[in-house]
Amino acid sequence: MGSGTSPCASCKLLRRRCAKDCIFAPYFPPDDPQKFAMVHKVFGASNVSKMLQELPVQQRGDAVSSLVYEANARMRDPVYGCVGAISYLQNQVSQLQMQLAVAQAEILCIQMQQQEPPTSTTALPTNHHHHHHHNQLLDIPDDKSLLLSTAANFNNLQQYLSFAANSSTNVMQDPLKRESLWT
Repeated sequence: MGSGTSPCASCKLLRRRCAKDCIFAPYFPPDDPQKFAMVHKVFGASNVSKMLQELPVQQRGDAVSSLVYEANARMRDPVYGCVGAISYLQNQVSQLQMQLAVAQAEILCIQMQQQEPPTSTTALPTNHHHHHHHNQLLDIPDDKSLLLSTAANFNNLQQYLSFAANSSTNVMQDPLKRESLWT
């Protein structure tokens, strides 16, 4: 510290002299002590030091960013860290995909309803044509219900697929499995 500059966040926290070639100094400036405190709490300073020493200098910055990110995630979710966040987001994506599929099916139904009537209103006002016109109107709900049942089947399939995916890959769903991992 004789050089007049304040020690890096790491040396400050560990109460040691910050050497000129301190491996932490470029990545943990003294003005952001929380950054190092978190990484130290989750990974330990000596592990971080070893990791950085094994890497070429140009990769160390990225490594530190990853460690900070993971440490952050571990503070929020000590068991799963980043993996917990990823599976949460994957679940959200599959739910949104299902909602999108349903919305698209609804749009199709509306489009079909809008397409049918104009063709039938051109019918002549005789009884024969009127009868035909009536049949056409009756046909529409059939198409619509077929479409809706297709949408419902698709929806069920989506739910089944996402359930299957979760039960096989996502340990988080089952608290018993979660326990057995650590025993």
